[in-house]
Amino acid sequence: MRIEPDDLTSAAVVAFLEAHVAQLRATSPPGSSHALDLAGLRARDVSFWSAYDGGDLVGCVALKRLTGPPDGHAELKSMRTAPDRLGQGIGARLLTFALEQARDAGFTRVSLETGSQDFFAPAHRLYARHDFVACEPFAGYRPDPSSRFMTRTL
Repeated sequence: MRIEPDDLTSAAVVAFLEAHVAQLRATSPPGSSHALDLAGLRARDVSFWSAYDGGDLVGCVALKRLTGPPDGHAELKSMRTAPDRLGQGIGARLLTFALEQARDAGFTRVSLETGSQDFFAPAHRLYARHDFVACEPFAGYRPDPSSRFMTRTL
């Protein structure tokens, strides 16, 4: 699997992200889905990567800069594995990659918001295995019973 920077212009990546946003909005109550749309992912403060196995798009991940040095804080965004590739370790590889990228960029903390519904249980387990712990809402998020907030230091 190769993970590479992506400019979010290919039809395959656009469709992959549109499916991601649609799935999250169908899973979470209105107002409780915080997935970035294409414009949000193309912002200057966001770095985005796509993952390929051969020629197949199998996942993606993004980091959004929240604060800069000396206590740089980033938010993990748009982490998705292709539905037909779940359970193959792609999410773990994407998460490890994103954490390495964050560390290399000088971030000292990475946080995330994810859903609290059963649908997100595999993601919760993945984040916990990578030393994320529960935290309070951050970066303008508000308490929401449909959200789970997690963070870890690097």
